[in-house]
Amino acid sequence: MNIDLNADVGEGFGFDQDLMAIISSANICAGLHAGSVADMVKTLGFAKTHGVKIGIHPSYDDRQNFGRTPQNLPDEQVRALLFYQMGAVKSVCQMMGLSARYVKPHGALYNQASTDPKLAHTIAQAVYEFDPTLALMGLSGGELIQAGQNIGLDTICEVFADRRYNADGTLVARTQPNALIDNTDEAIAQVLRMVEYGQVVAVDGSVITLDVDSICLHGDGKHALVFAHKIKDTLLNKGVHIG
Repeated sequence: MNIDLNADVGEGFGFDQDLMAIISSANICAGLHAGSVADMVKTLGFAKTHGVKIGIHPSYDDRQNFGRTPQNLPDEQVRALLFYQMGAVKSVCQMMGLSARYVKPHGALYNQASTDPKLAHTIAQAVYEFDPTLALMGLSGGELIQAGQNIGLDTICEVFADRRYNADGTLVARTQPNALIDNTDEAIAQVLRMVEYGQVVAVDGSVITLDVDSICLHGDGKHALVFAHKIKDTLLNKGVHIG
């Protein structure tokens, strides 16, 4: 069995170098919700050293709220935001002798596209027009995955190690007190059920079936970094190949 481990990086948290020894894919912050050009260059350098696959991580233009505030923008504005950020990461990659492999929207853009077919189509269309060889990463079972498949992009179905799920397969909003899984054993149990059975238990107790290509690990704190190590070690001990 093979599984990808991804993390959002280049956001200025200071743990990116350590994360690169754990993950197999890095979602490079494109600069509108956090980070800087210097962060991008440094993080891409870490990814190059460790042979980690590179993804572009675009968001709404919302640094004040870390890209987590929903917006309702015209299609052309969404397209412009995506092209601007994809172009930025791609050009820095080119400078460093690297190439991006996929696009994963960030924050509110990601969550809205998981349930809004129109926004999902706009994102998928923009990625396809920018570079049809790029894959599109999105929430497993969500509209973004469907839109990518409809338009002919390769897609990457993502699940989360430390987030709880609603009965409809969406993530519990971060504004809710039960959104995050803080208990390491609970998170590992969730990951194993996802990888071995393609299932996750929602907050109401119902069982959701998921396609699992990549697991998102958060690394924005020392605890999260230890947490990510334990998840990887558990998977390796189960005979799961990371990559």
